[in-house]
Amino acid sequence: MRFPSVVTAGQIAELVGGSLVGQQDLPLAGIAPLDRADTGDLSLLASRRHLAAFHASAAGAVLTAPAFVDDPRGPGTRIVVEKPAHALSRLVEHLAPTPPPDWGVDPSARIGRGVQWSGRVAIGPGAVLGQRVRLGNGCVIGIRAVIGDDVTLGAFCRIGGQCTIESGVSLGDGVVVRPGARVGGPGFGFVQGEGGHERLVQLGHCVVGDSVEIGANTTIDRGSLGDTVIGTGTKIDNLVQIAHNVRIGARCVIMAQVGVAGSTIVEDDVMLAGQAGLADHLTVGKGARVAAQSGVIGDIPPGATVSGYPARDHRAVLRQTAALARLAPLVDDLERTLRTP
Repeated sequence: MRFPSVVTAGQIAELVGGSLVGQQDLPLAGIAPLDRADTGDLSLLASRRHLAAFHASAAGAVLTAPAFVDDPRGPGTRIVVEKPAHALSRLVEHLAPTPPPDWGVDPSARIGRGVQWSGRVAIGPGAVLGQRVRLGNGCVIGIRAVIGDDVTLGAFCRIGGQCTIESGVSLGDGVVVRPGARVGGPGFGFVQGEGGHERLVQLGHCVVGDSVEIGANTTIDRGSLGDTVIGTGTKIDNLVQIAHNVRIGARCVIMAQVGVAGSTIVEDDVMLAGQAGLADHLTVGKGARVAAQSGVIGDIPPGATVSGYPARDHRAVLRQTAALARLAPLVDDLERTLRTP
């Protein structure tokens, strides 16, 4: 990205509250990754995994943590902060803030009977609001988004283009729903009947707490009898499936392609890494960590870190993997011994 105008390394250090090592008056025109930056760019080193790219980088200056300030290789001008990624976000917000929405109702939007809002809202082209929808101050509804009957949105919600928020859903303040997501649709509930599978009625709702983010093309089903609940501050990545009656706690992080089956409870501060799958009617305890592609088929205790399929203690999985790696050479030695006359 390019800055609206050239700034110096010293000015950036002041904006992010960092300490500067190197050339204070170095002009910087934008931000670029370490491997594509040139002498007019600011870049970021937040992890030891990127040290090789840092050492080879042509960046003019780098936002980095104290652990890397004395590294003799890499760009010499360094802006040192405790949390470089957070500092970069603050810098972008300051130098290139997101433009304000086009407040008001687009003429092509369809507004149902009994819709109410407080303060100012932005309702985009082709958006459809059902009956008795309630919008808090500062809500933004994207292009061709569909908001069903009796939906309630708190203040400053952002609903992306082509989202569907089904009837009866309740979103708290500051909820962000990325484009293409579907919230509050019927769960996957069927019973075997004489004529085949018969759908069970899904009578519950979906309740989403404050400051939740729901990624693009993610789907969250409504409850069957009770409600599906997403706790305050939880962040959900793209392409996640959360089934009916699931209860997600506060401040959880759920990464791409995770699937959570019906009536499972995920307590506060849990992290579910990419492509993890959780079976139904189980509990993942507070603060637990589930590694990528893990298959959870039983309860996970609070604070545990698990991996593999079936998911179990991560350290045990690492030991078993290492043991299997050592087993192959032993088998080779045994076969050679047996072949020896």
